[in-house]
Amino acid sequence: MSTTSETDRIERSILVNAPRERVWRALTTAENFGTWFGVNLKDQTFAAGQRTRGLMDASCGHEDVWFDIIVERIDPQDLFSYRWNPYPVDLTIDYSVEEPTLVTFTLKDAPDKSTLITVVESGFDKIPSNRRMEAFRMHTNGWEAQLKNVANYANTH
Repeated sequence: MSTTSETDRIERSILVNAPRERVWRALTTAENFGTWFGVNLKDQTFAAGQRTRGLMDASCGHEDVWFDIIVERIDPQDLFSYRWNPYPVDLTIDYSVEEPTLVTFTLKDAPDKSTLITVVESGFDKIPSNRRMEAFRMHTNGWEAQLKNVANYANTH
């Protein structure tokens, strides 16, 4: 029995024409992640339990917004997850008092040495009601764009 609502979780997948190892590097090497995601993560790393932080770049229109995550889990070439506060674009709000959502990327082998990436972001029902739907809507569109970005990156790097 599921206890989540239709607005609590976003799930999107994309088939990437690149081997799993290359897709994994695009997702879990912080600097690579920053390149396709649009955030400056130069000289940073991802490690379970560790915070990683960088400013978004101008490509998203929010270059004054911090990308600020706590890595939850790294299972090499299978799963990468982190927690963050979604859509933190209002600089007058202290998002640290809100419960973060969980973002989980999973990888599966697909035919012809390609890789299926699935991203799930869950926990939107715990976001304050005054901004829940906007965050959900923006991330629904955002994950579709970001999966295309990571696919393009993995195909060319």
